[in-house]
Amino acid sequence: MGSSRLPGKVLRPLAGRSVLGRVVRAARDSGVLADLVVATSTDAVDDAVAVECARLDVPCHRGPVDDVLDRFVGALAAHPGDAVMRFTADCPLLDPKIINLVASVYRAVPGLDYVSTSIARTLPRGLDVEIIRAETLRTLGRLATDHHRVHVTSYACTHPELFRVLGVTLTPDRSALRLTLDTEQDWALVSAIVDHFGDVSVPLAKLADWLDGQPRLRALNADVRQKQLEES
Repeated sequence: MGSSRLPGKVLRPLAGRSVLGRVVRAARDSGVLADLVVATSTDAVDDAVAVECARLDVPCHRGPVDDVLDRFVGALAAHPGDAVMRFTADCPLLDPKIINLVASVYRAVPGLDYVSTSIARTLPRGLDVEIIRAETLRTLGRLATDHHRVHVTSYACTHPELFRVLGVTLTPDRSALRLTLDTEQDWALVSAIVDHFGDVSVPLAKLADWLDGQPRLRALNADVRQKQLEES
């Protein structure tokens, strides 16, 4: 809730459902998760997130504000599993079919530590999926420092000599689209998309085809600068 560029973004309403609620629905609809947990902070501003989690009937784990990696390690300790699939809660346009696909890739390649669609980006920002082996996540909890503790999995991406990492790409390349939610410009685009399609998870191909004919909408957030890895 304490986002510097778009405060309160995860609980903004979209067609009668919160942004967080849309992320939870997409994760559930993927059909690949044994358990689903929302990892938020202990800051008072995120009390509202805990209330929304209760309404959504999803467990909520609370940890440090800035040490997000520690928050994830704590969530894993409370809800054990073999691997952790991570979604950020500012991605209300997640595609359940892509989530399912990445899970299938992870299962098909033995011995992976980490798999992600953002290593060699072909997806729009806002539709990324990543999976990290549970023991690898715990190792990051011991090794990672500085900005890597904010971005959770980035230490694995930047140390391929230590971890077996795989990037997943999908064609066609739609990386020029920005479908995440970090600024008012992003909100204007996401709101217009939801106004058109309603309270449903829209397959990426269908959404991209529609946006191809909406140059005015695509321009709304085309100039938004993505924060660099070293920025919190």
